[in-house]
Amino acid sequence: MASSMLSVASATPSASLPALETLKGKSRLGSGNVSVLFNKDKRKSLGRISMAVSVNVSRFEGITMAPPDPILGVSEAFKADNDAKKLNLGVGAYRTEELQPYVLNVVKKYLPIEGLAAFNKVTAELLLGADNPVIKEQRIATVQGLSGTGSLRLAAALIERYFPGAKVLISSPTWGNHKNIFNDARVPWSEYRYYDPKTVGLDFEGMISDIKAAPEGSFILLHGCAHNPTGIDPTPEQWEKIADVIQEKNHIPFFDVAYQGFASGSLDEDAASVRLFAARGMELLVAQSYSKNLGLYAERIGAMNVVCSSADAAARVKSQLKRIARPMYSNPPVHGARIVANVVGDPALFDEWKAEMEMMAGRIKNVRQKLFDSLSAKDKSGKDWSFILKQIGMFSFTGLSKSQSDNMTNKWHVYMTKDGRISLAGLSLAKCEYLADAIIDSYHNVS
Repeated sequence: MASSMLSVASATPSASLPALETLKGKSRLGSGNVSVLFNKDKRKSLGRISMAVSVNVSRFEGITMAPPDPILGVSEAFKADNDAKKLNLGVGAYRTEELQPYVLNVVKKYLPIEGLAAFNKVTAELLLGADNPVIKEQRIATVQGLSGTGSLRLAAALIERYFPGAKVLISSPTWGNHKNIFNDARVPWSEYRYYDPKTVGLDFEGMISDIKAAPEGSFILLHGCAHNPTGIDPTPEQWEKIADVIQEKNHIPFFDVAYQGFASGSLDEDAASVRLFAARGMELLVAQSYSKNLGLYAERIGAMNVVCSSADAAARVKSQLKRIARPMYSNPPVHGARIVANVVGDPALFDEWKAEMEMMAGRIKNVRQKLFDSLSAKDKSGKDWSFILKQIGMFSFTGLSKSQSDNMTNKWHVYMTKDGRISLAGLSLAKCEYLADAIIDSYHNVS
């Protein structure tokens, strides 16, 4: 973040410089504005002064370095010691006569609190790009989390602890678990407009208006791609305007990225929104999940990333994320993390994964197109069904009401959520015409 400069008009030569009582940094996420507060009485008696202050303020400046874990922290200190005579007598884990860890065949080795280092490295690179300055400058704190849910919960605990009273703004509608996560973390939240039922599209003006109206310094929860449940994403131009407003209001963007590579078929394209905000020098939070794009639901593999304005701030944030994780679940699972690290770290496997994601995303695009074609051909009312093609990812918001969705199930045996969302991943080309009949009947014949 850019340094900011303050100047106050010149004082008389005899006036001494008053003590600077308080320096409060108000980072505008791009503007770098800083306010300097003086003792009012001294300011009145001494007249005007001349000074310049250059600061580089982090939004996470109030986060201190956490003390090492009493047990696991001993191992970290041991590793940092280069003395040949060193002995680690802190951890109650069996060692061989050569003082090497002995791993029984029937168990898996525990990971450190922050997770598998190789996983943390590749997941940050996958999110931001390996050559991103944020990574090169070590300004990102990444810890392995329990998929998307656990990663969001870690961040919620961080917000509750270090940003007391700060509100999280959540899209209306959103993934059903978002509200539960913040409720359980005792983080206040409210909604911003997102879905427009009239157009079955994005209520962009409402979204912008609500973000502008939010208390300064709020966390704005954004879906990085393939918005769940609507499948409606902002355009690149709209993402720019969203970033503008968040910067102007001094808010903190908080991305939930659950479908990278699974939405468009391109890892880079699906991460464009996050990279846009990072490229502006903004500090942000990003939760990741590998449940969808690698099918690792049962492995609970994800990550929490916090992009900071400095490497020092990132180190302190990471220490506190680890401190929060320790009493919550101690350490994450290893098997799925190794899968991700191996797939992303091996060029041949990485290329194969990208090809498979492109195939999966392509099949969903094909059924989306076939469903639209079937609806357009069968529905003689003239209704515009093009919103289906404008949506992206595995979900489509049909615009059907609860009673219409009930009809889909009771009459047509089509099972779906009551908000009108359907998962196109569960649809085949052969079933598109049947589904179109069910939707048309439910839309026109059920109030």
